[in-house]
Amino acid sequence: MRKLTKLLASAATITAAAALVASTATTAMADPPKGVTPQAYDIVGVGSNTTQFVLDQISVNYDATISAAKHKGGYPWMFSWDAVPPGSTSSAATKITPKAGCPVTTRPNGSSAGVTALDANELDGKTGHYCIDFSRSSGGRSSTAPKLGPGGVAYVAFAKDAVTWATRSAKFGGSDAPASLTLAQLEGIFKCTTTNWSAVGGKAGAIKVYLPQAGSGTLSFWEKVMGITTPGACVSQAPEENEGTYAGFNSANAIFIFSVGSYIAQVYHSPAIGHKPAKGQNEFGTNNTGFLTINKIAGVAPTTSAKVPVINPNFPSAFYRTLYNVVRYATNTPDHIPAYLEGLFASATAAKKGFLCSSPIAKAAIVDYGFVNTPLCGTVS
Repeated sequence: MRKLTKLLASAATITAAAALVASTATTAMADPPKGVTPQAYDIVGVGSNTTQFVLDQISVNYDATISAAKHKGGYPWMFSWDAVPPGSTSSAATKITPKAGCPVTTRPNGSSAGVTALDANELDGKTGHYCIDFSRSSGGRSSTAPKLGPGGVAYVAFAKDAVTWATRSAKFGGSDAPASLTLAQLEGIFKCTTTNWSAVGGKAGAIKVYLPQAGSGTLSFWEKVMGITTPGACVSQAPEENEGTYAGFNSANAIFIFSVGSYIAQVYHSPAIGHKPAKGQNEFGTNNTGFLTINKIAGVAPTTSAKVPVINPNFPSAFYRTLYNVVRYATNTPDHIPAYLEGLFASATAAKKGFLCSSPIAKAAIVDYGFVNTPLCGTVS
C-alpha cells in the first residue's frame, strides 16, 4: 500500500539462478513508508496478489485528484495493502494496522483472506469507520463467500485476466514438458493421475506439481477449471502466486500456474528485481517471473505475438476470468455498491461514475499492468 511515494529498491543485479533466488528480498512492493497511516475515513483494501499492483497504481492516480488540503472525511484517499510485505515472496503470516485506530491484524494474503477480513466488519473503535472497505479478488464468488444480499457482499467487476500453466524457461535449462497441453492433459496432471511428462508428449521425467498458497483466488479459479475439490497428494502448496523465484521451480519437471496479465506486466512493463522503474515502466511491482515461462493450451499461446504483447483474445475461453473488488452489499443504492465507494467502483454508465470504470487514466493502468478492460466494469454479482 502506498500513497504518492517512490519505490525503494537496491541496485543489485541478477546474473545467475542462485542470485535470482537470493535477491528476492530486495523486491520493491507498495506498503507505505514509515509514518504513513491511513486515516479512519480513508478507503482501504486488502486481498489478492494478482491485482495488488494495479490497485496500488490506481490508488495513486485517484488520490492525485484530491489535494492534501481537501483530504478529509468527505474526500478520502484510497489505499491498498499488498498481499505480502515489501520485499517478501513468502506466504508466511505478517501483521498490519489497516487504519489509524484499528487493531493490529493478520495481513490478508489472497482473495479469500481479503473477503474474510472485509466480512469481519471490524471498526476503528473511535469514529465507527470500517477498518477495511473493500477486498481485491482474482476469483469470483465461492460457495463459502458471504451471500449477495443484505448483510453480505457484492463482487464488483473491473477487468479481465487469463490463467495458464508455467514451467522452467529455456534461460534456466528448459523443461521436460511439451510445448502445449490440452485441458484434459492438464486435468490429469493437476489431479495427480498423470505423473510423467512422457505420458503427455514430453520427455521422460516425474512431474513436480506446484500450486499457490491456500486462499489464492488464482488457485480457486484453477481448481474450478480443473474440477479439483482438494489438491492431490502429488501437489506442493508452498509458493506465493504469480512469482517464479521459488527454488523448486528450478527443475525440468516443475509445473505451476500463473496469471497471464501478471506475467505480461512483470516481463514487459516492470523493472528487474532490485532496480527502480525506468521511464515508461510500471511504478509498482518488479519482474518476479524468475525461473518460469508461460505456455500454450490446445496449441494457442496465452499472449499475442506483438513486441509488447497483451492477453491473446483467442486463448481458450475456459481460462479467462473476471477480476473483482468486493464491497459490502448496500441496500440503499441501485447497484448495491456503498454510496461512499461508488465514486471508485461504479460503472461508467452509473449516475455517479466510478473512477476505475470511467477514467482514461485508470483504464490505461489496467492495460499497463497486463489486464484487459471490460464493458462489464462496475457490474455486481
